[in-house]
Amino acid sequence: MSSFKPFDPWIWQVPENFNIGVACTDAHLGKPEANNIAMIVEDDKLGTSQITFSDLSERTSRFAQLLRNYAIAPGERILIRLPNCLDYPTAFLGAMKSGAISVPTSTLLTAEEVAYLAKDAGASVLVTDKEAWEKLKDKLEGAENLRHVLLSGPGKVLEVAGLNVQDLDSALAQIQQWEAPHATKASDPAYLVYTSGTTGYPKGVLHAHRALIGRTPASTYWFNFAKDGDRIMHSGKFNWTYVLGSGLMDPLYLGKTVIVHEGKNDSDTWPRLIKKHSATIFIGVPTIYRQIVQKSDLTRADVPSLRHCMSAGEHLSDEVLTQWRERFGVDIYEAVGMSEFSYYLSQTISRPIRAGSAGFPQPGHQIKLLNPETLQPVTEGEEGMICVPENDPGLFLEYWNMPEETSKLRHDGWFFTGDYARYDKDGYIWFLGRKDDIIKSFGYRVSPYEIERVLKSHSSVADCASVGEEIEKDKVLVVAYAILHSGCTTTADELLAFGREHLAAYKAPKTIYISKDFPRTKNGKILRREINQSIAVSRSALR
Repeated sequence: MSSFKPFDPWIWQVPENFNIGVACTDAHLGKPEANNIAMIVEDDKLGTSQITFSDLSERTSRFAQLLRNYAIAPGERILIRLPNCLDYPTAFLGAMKSGAISVPTSTLLTAEEVAYLAKDAGASVLVTDKEAWEKLKDKLEGAENLRHVLLSGPGKVLEVAGLNVQDLDSALAQIQQWEAPHATKASDPAYLVYTSGTTGYPKGVLHAHRALIGRTPASTYWFNFAKDGDRIMHSGKFNWTYVLGSGLMDPLYLGKTVIVHEGKNDSDTWPRLIKKHSATIFIGVPTIYRQIVQKSDLTRADVPSLRHCMSAGEHLSDEVLTQWRERFGVDIYEAVGMSEFSYYLSQTISRPIRAGSAGFPQPGHQIKLLNPETLQPVTEGEEGMICVPENDPGLFLEYWNMPEETSKLRHDGWFFTGDYARYDKDGYIWFLGRKDDIIKSFGYRVSPYEIERVLKSHSSVADCASVGEEIEKDKVLVVAYAILHSGCTTTADELLAFGREHLAAYKAPKTIYISKDFPRTKNGKILRREINQSIAVSRSALR
């Protein structure tokens, strides 16, 4: 039985009409924070830029009106492929203010991968930077709905036949009047994120505007917001759902300042920027924290404003947590979430951190650990699947164009996360992970099926399997094992280069092993968990 006082009761307040774009911008007009800085971007090449809540409100309204002028109807998709910059919230929030659906994508994706997403989402508008556009413009075959391209940043506007290609700043400057934001319902679609899928292709996860309200328990219990003046430094990229929520929507919704970086980074980058901008909250992944404590001599004196740290994406080791406490004098609070349901388990300042535990389900999220066969709750200490009530406002709407996949995970009012956990006697939840083959590497979730699909397209590959390889504690690399067609002389290094050419950097295998065969079941299914270096006959060069 837990010795802790129960959390205060949580009462959801979800209005009929709600719009994320409005809530993060226009809602601050006429309030003290209207002239406060909403976002600061530190760009290695372009320097420092910033925008107030008032100016962000106007800029996103201009973007929304630009879409209306393009005859983009509510519900159409706006694909965003941008680095961290002020144009990101402009497009992401502005699209939603018009009633359109924002589709954030990673700058790490190849042109081929972006083209696939544009086609799958049926995007009408692409917002990207001019440097990326040079590589993308000839790769958009099949994206039949695409009609308009808006280009951000310095460089030339390269036109493409059949598309309206414009400079984003110039197009926004021409908008002098704008209509009121679209009156979206809280349950209307707002944004579409893509995550690794088991089919070998990314899977679209569609969220409603109410998702921002669904995140308020995280804002309350995982963050440690002060009444005034917080500045949040996030180490990630806006395309990632982790950053979209904790580094963009949550802080802006509450009138806080967000600070992000674009460019290369090392162990000194984040402490330097925390000090420069007097950041009070730092959000990162375990790799970043590990990098700082292991490769720098910085201490609390170097980050005097810092008072709260947060981590997610993968487990933070006890060693790094201890070293961080000793060096910087603050704890790191972890959380667990997923693309479909954001961050719903977290450690909190109101209760001691129990190393290795994910903390507690946040109030409001009435999750249960169930036996998926019987739908009965498991007992203390017993492993159960984390299941979410279907009426939780933070839960996604559906998988994009995949109704069977959506229904597969909904059972008698519950959404099956596929993640397993157990409770201890004090109510702490111990996250056990998924019983599937998704690889977690440096905070990214990588589908082995997607990697295998690409490698199998190489003419020399007869079969392949991708797995995670733990090279040291809490450090997992994506690797792949390949079986070559008889007589082929293709090397592991050549396959490694092929993977890097056709896959985003975080997905591309870091090592390729050549094998003669794989361990398999009697039915011929590959036993991934038994794949290791012992079956390799050669490997790519160490890098």
